[in-house]
Formats: sequence, structure tokens, C-alpha cells
Amino acid sequence: MDKIRIGSVGLGRLGLEHAKNIATRIPGAELVALCDIDTEKLHRVGKELGVRHYCTTFEEMLAIKELDAVAIVSPSALHCTQIAQALERGKHVFCEKPLGTSLEECRLAEKAVEAHPDAVFMLGFMRRFDESYRYAKEKIDAGEIGRPVLFRSYSQDPVSCIDGAIAFAPHSGGEFYDMSSHDIDLARWMLSSEPVSVYAVGGCYAYPEFAQYEDGDNVSCLMKFKNDAMAFLFAGRTAPHGYNVETEIIGTKATLRIASVPQKNLVEILDRYGVRKECSENFQERFAQAYLHEMEAFVDCIRSKRKPSVSVYDGTAVSVIAGKCTESFRSGKLIAI
Repeated sequence: MDKIRIGSVGLGRLGLEHAKNIATRIPGAELVALCDIDTEKLHRVGKELGVRHYCTTFEEMLAIKELDAVAIVSPSALHCTQIAQALERGKHVFCEKPLGTSLEECRLAEKAVEAHPDAVFMLGFMRRFDESYRYAKEKIDAGEIGRPVLFRSYSQDPVSCIDGAIAFAPHSGGEFYDMSSHDIDLARWMLSSEPVSVYAVGGCYAYPEFAQYEDGDNVSCLMKFKNDAMAFLFAGRTAPHGYNVETEIIGTKATLRIASVPQKNLVEILDRYGVRKECSENFQERFAQAYLHEMEAFVDCIRSKRKPSVSVYDGTAVSVIAGKCTESFRSGKLIAI
């Protein structure tokens, strides 16, 4: 098969990362179209990446006959509608998380995927494609840590990015959708189970701007799973030290820790401040290889006519759980699932 011709919608930080990967780092893919409402950025990035088509609406991009697939990296509230539109036009679809910000939206996406069984649909839970997380998953499945007892995951954005978080807040769906989706997906994946109850707390500790959206700048949640495992999730937007994602899985025989120190590399700096390690600065840096691997997997699924390991139903499950976490955070109550 010739190269898979892809159009990508959305040129935010992650949209730009995916566009660059498709255009320059995946031999089996070709970036032929970009779509964004910011025309200056659209033409600047399009020229840099050598695309042929510049679009300011998603419908305009879908009308391009040569497109085999689309990458949806638009605001969360648009995902499910755009998934349905793209599948209806005969395109394979890669979509960033979250699938949707309500159960109704997710059901729309499910029906669209079910109506087009020959199309490839993949959701962007890139941590499943990170080599360290894959390695940990293999050890859990092999029984090397015994019975999983507790899954703990922290996702902290650097406070240097707070202006972007505030600007995105009106349509992010809230911190549990925006940030904890990855942690929720990892918990389901690594524990091989589903949560039965959630209790969430948090608040606006430094930035009251989030309160108008019934959101917080730091939130957490405790979950109980069907297999009796526990999960604790923390999402923060005010980390002073950099981008910090760390995960721990405690079992009856062993404990796994992934990036317990969010170090940028293996360099240690010895200076007048003492001995220290620098942190990753952003998600693009920390998960650069994972983003590349997931898009490679999407393209390979199209070429080999197979289904991705991450399904639309994974997206629905995560969105439902994120919604229950949000409900618990806003009500202060324990919520059954």
C-alpha cells in the first residue's frame, strides 16, 4: 500500500506534535492537510511541513478526496461529532483523549464506529505506548508483583503553563477529563478491572479562575475496583519544578514505580545549589516516543487492516469514570459507578 494520506485538525501543543510526527517521522504516512481556525499559524506550520491543503473548517478538510485518514486533535467537546463526520466520509480516524465529555457524546462515537466496521478508529492514550509502562504491564500480567493492591498516579503540569490551562478551562470538561483521563485509563489497563466507586476532592488553591467552571487547579480521587484493588489519582496544574508524571503499582509480592523522579535525562548537576537532576519541562518532551509509537501503530493498523488495541469503548469507560469523579468533586459525595 502507498503512504497513508492524513489530514490533522487542531494545531495546539499536542496537535503540532502529531502533525510533525506524521509529516517527518513516520515512513508509512504523509501529512497532506492541516485544519485550524488560526490562519496565521495554519499557513506557517503548513509551509514548514510541506502540506498541500490548508483548511479552516473540519468539513472543508473532509471534502479532500485524497485523504485516507484524519487525526483529531481539536477541543474535547468537538471530538465525538468530528469522529462521526469523518467515519461517515470514509476516513480512518485517530482521535486524542478524551473521547467525549458526556456519556451521550461517547454513545454517538460508539454508534459511528459500529456503523463502519471496516474503518480503523484509535483513541490517543499514548501512555500505553510508553516503553516503561509497557514493561510494567508485562510484569503485572506475568504475576511478578503478585496481586495488585494499589495503583497510584500523579499527573502535574508545570505552573509555567497555567495561562494555557486557564484559557482552555471553558471547554476542557474539567481537570478529571483534561488531565486524569490518562491516569484512569492506566488504572483500568494495569489492574485489568473497572472501578465501582469514586470519591474526589480538591479545589482552587492558587488560581480561583477555575472555580467559575466548577473546576480546580489541584484535584484527587480515591477509587475502589471490582477486583478489590485501590487506586489513587492526583492531578495538579501548579507544579513549580516542571512536568511530573509518576506511577506506582503496589502488589502483594513487589512494587513497581515509573518515573518516581521525573528527571529530564540521566545527567546530575553538581553546583552551588548541591547535587540535583533537572525535570522534564512538558508532555511533548516526556512522552515524545510514546506519541510517535501510537501514531505509528495507527498507520500500521490501516496498512495491515487490523483493529487497534485501544478501542472506542475504552474511551467511553474513561469518560464515564472521569464524569463520576467530576460529580464527586462537585458534590463532595462518594459516587457509585
